[in-house]
Amino acid sequence: MSTLWHGRFEGGPAEELMAFTVSLPFDSRLAVDDLAGSRAHVRGLARGGILTEAERDDVLAALDAVEAELAAGTFAFVPSDEDIHTAVERRVTELAGPAGAKLHTGRSRNDQVATDLRLFAKRELAVVAERVLALQQVLHDRAVEAGDAYLPGYTHLQQAQPVLLAHHLLAHGWALSRDLDRLGDTIRRLDVSPLGAGALAGSSLPLDPAGTAADLGFGGVFPNSLDAVSDRDFVAEALFDLALLGVHLSRLAEEVILWSTEEFGFLGLADAYSTGSSMLPQKKNPDIAELTRGKTGRLIGNLTGLLATLKALPLAYNRDLQEDKEPFFDSLDTVVLALAAMTGLLASSTFRLDTMAAAADTPTSAATDLAEHLVAGGMPFRDAHAVVGALVRRSLDEGVALRDLVEQAPELGPDAVFLLDRGTAVRRRTTPGGAGPEPVAGQLEAFAERLAADRGRWGG
Repeated sequence: MSTLWHGRFEGGPAEELMAFTVSLPFDSRLAVDDLAGSRAHVRGLARGGILTEAERDDVLAALDAVEAELAAGTFAFVPSDEDIHTAVERRVTELAGPAGAKLHTGRSRNDQVATDLRLFAKRELAVVAERVLALQQVLHDRAVEAGDAYLPGYTHLQQAQPVLLAHHLLAHGWALSRDLDRLGDTIRRLDVSPLGAGALAGSSLPLDPAGTAADLGFGGVFPNSLDAVSDRDFVAEALFDLALLGVHLSRLAEEVILWSTEEFGFLGLADAYSTGSSMLPQKKNPDIAELTRGKTGRLIGNLTGLLATLKALPLAYNRDLQEDKEPFFDSLDTVVLALAAMTGLLASSTFRLDTMAAAADTPTSAATDLAEHLVAGGMPFRDAHAVVGALVRRSLDEGVALRDLVEQAPELGPDAVFLLDRGTAVRRRTTPGGAGPEPVAGQLEAFAERLAADRGRWGG
């Protein structure tokens, strides 16, 4: 079996070695990027006079042929193809002959794979961003549709104060905006070409790293060849971005799960985005939300696994770095599928607004408003808190309506009873960024502007 490194060895590699080290089953996903990097490298070699124009054209034609074979599914892999880089170079050499054998001049698989993976990451993280924007659009549209509908807001999963449904939905939308920011920052930092770094120390040949970087659309060129081939910060960053995005999706999914229970009854799931039970005929299960919540553990595991791999690697390249791709690919696929599924689920679900309002209109939900009413009259907040807290305790212990106790309380009286009317508490949330109609109207405008800006930023 002939390998890229067979000259140093007397015999061929053991089957066990090939079985353990082969990466072709997963890194074949980098084929498009490997071809792009190879084309840029070939053009750079020609600019440096290492390839003649005729050789350049022959190798570029062979790369085009390889791309066509891969696209058509007719590319014939052989046992010696350790990875996609080996496979492409072997086939190019078969097609272009001696000129093809010059493809790898001045290049190592170390800078080659780093280049491929950065190209891949730039493209695929942008796909994630597009899916995030689609989910944000649904959250925005459902928030607009909700109007002045309201529900209980929770702390410690205990009812706290009423909030507009739009405010609640946009809370998830703003978290996703931060995810977009992180994705953009990661792409900005990874937008550096490693091509030309060689195995670790550059080359004595007249290579053109700046030219190949520009050719490939990179924003910059590596400053240090050792760092260029060993750096996987960008993969770790991307995995963190995807893990935290997964955490945000998981929080949203948890609320879908709770709200769709009979006990909450705030949300009805569409048949197309829910499942049934093999035994219980009455069931409608939020499997999309549950799997989104469950797969987040996998995203976190992919991040921590790669960090553990990277933590003690000496410079420069080590084969351990092969372990960067599978978790990265898995996290990308998982997040893209989860975003699409959650977007469809939320777009098709039914909010049960009457149930939400009934749950939010419990008398105790206005407790803070009663205290603030006292504060407006000059009472220190801590004293007001104690007065209202005592009334709530009496209402619960004695089974007396809080409204009656408020009306009888000398500190409050009949003038404060209106605070317990249905829908009053949520309308009194007037501070910027708050949960009432006035600040939420402004927030909807701000969120729509942010969506438009992000679409422009991501080209969507």
